[in-house]
Amino acid sequence: MKEQPAYDIIIAGAGAAGFFAGISALEMRAGTRVLILEKSNKILSKVLISGGGRCNVTNVCAEPAELVKNYPRGGRSLLNVFYSFGQKETVEWFRQHGVALKAEEDGRMFPRSDSSETIAACLRENYFRLGGELQLQKDITAFRHEGGLFYISLRNGDTYCAARLIIASGGAPKTAMLDWIKEHGHEIRPSVPSLFTFNLPQDPICSLMGISVENADIKIRDSKFRDSGPLLITHWGLSGPAILKLSSFAAEWIYEKNYSFSIEINWLHSKNRNTVNEELSKLFKTFRDKKVRNLKPAEIPGRLWEYFLNKCGIDPEKNGAEISSKELESIIKTLFADVYQVNGKTTFKEEFVTAGGVSLRGVDMRSMESKHIPGLFFCGEVLDVDGITGGFNFQAAWSTARAAAAHAINNL
Repeated sequence: MKEQPAYDIIIAGAGAAGFFAGISALEMRAGTRVLILEKSNKILSKVLISGGGRCNVTNVCAEPAELVKNYPRGGRSLLNVFYSFGQKETVEWFRQHGVALKAEEDGRMFPRSDSSETIAACLRENYFRLGGELQLQKDITAFRHEGGLFYISLRNGDTYCAARLIIASGGAPKTAMLDWIKEHGHEIRPSVPSLFTFNLPQDPICSLMGISVENADIKIRDSKFRDSGPLLITHWGLSGPAILKLSSFAAEWIYEKNYSFSIEINWLHSKNRNTVNEELSKLFKTFRDKKVRNLKPAEIPGRLWEYFLNKCGIDPEKNGAEISSKELESIIKTLFADVYQVNGKTTFKEEFVTAGGVSLRGVDMRSMESKHIPGLFFCGEVLDVDGITGGFNFQAAWSTARAAAAHAINNL
C-alpha cells in the first residue's frame, strides 16, 4: 500500500513567493494540506523592508510584452505566467482581499496605507485563514523523490513527507546554499548581486550629495551597457533610477570587473552637443560682464555647474567675456562626456536582489515544474530571474508562485 504523505504540498521559504504559492493552492483547492518551512525565525522579511517600508507590490506596467522588458535576466521566459496571472490580476487579487493599491508618478505601486505591514498582514492572515501551516527554523538540507513522494530532510535530522515540493527559498547570497537543489540535476547559475548604487571613493563630486539631475545618460566604458534617467549624487557616489537600472542589466559584467570600472555621463541627455556649444558661446558673449557661475544651462543645478567649472580649471568668478574657446570646449566635454572611476557598490535601501539561481533551462516556465523531477516546482527569486527596481521582482514572485500552485494541485 502506498504511503500517505502528511502534506499535499510543502513549500520551502516563507517569503512573498512562498506565502502566495500557499494561499493560491488553498484558494484553488480547499482542504489542501500545505506546510511552509522557513529556515530562519522570520517571515516575509523582504516584504517588510521593500520600498522603504511601504512595499512596492508591483508596477503600473501591465502589458506582458512590455512587462518582460524590465527583467535583465529571464524576462522572456515569464511571458506565459504574466498572461496567466500578471499585473492586472495581482492588483485585483489584492483588492479582493481588502488591500487597495495606488500608483505613483514613476509607475511604482504601493498599498494605500503606505505600510508594508498591510501586505504582510494580508498574506499572513489569508494563509492561516485557509488552513495553511508554518514552521520556523526548519533548514532543508536535502530531499529525495521516491514512489511519487518527496522525503525532505532538515538540518536537525527531522524528515517530512509531501506529494509536492515548491521551492521558494529566495535569492541566495552564496551559490553553495542551493547545493541541495543542484544534486538533483538542476544547474545553478552563479549568484551575483543586482540592483545597487555606484561608489566613487574620495571623489569631489560626493560633496554635492543630494543634488539630482532629471535626465542624464550614463554608459559603462568598454562595454555595451548604457541607460538614461534621473541621477542622484550621494555622499558615497551615484544613485537614482538610471544607476539602479544600469546595475541590474550589467550585474554580471560588473561582478566580473570586481566592481571597478569607468563610467561616462552625459548630463544633458536630451540636448545636442553642438547646439549647447553654440548656446553657451552666445550666452557668454551676450552677458559678457556677468560672472560665469550664473551663466549655465537650465537643466544643471547651480552647485553642480560651479563644480564643473572648477573641474575644468575655470574660476567661477570670471566674466563671460573672459571664457576662451579652449575653456568652452572643456566645459562641453564635461557636460557631455564626464568620466568617473567606480570602485565598489552599495546595496540600495536594504533591498538585496541577486542575479543567478536555478537555471530556467531545467524548468517548464509555463507550470514552473522541474523538467527533471515531476512534482517539484520553483517560484520567486530562487530562479535565475531578476527585475529592475520598481516592483518588478515582486510581480515575478506573485506570477510564478500562482503558476506553481495551480499546477502543483493537479492530480493530488
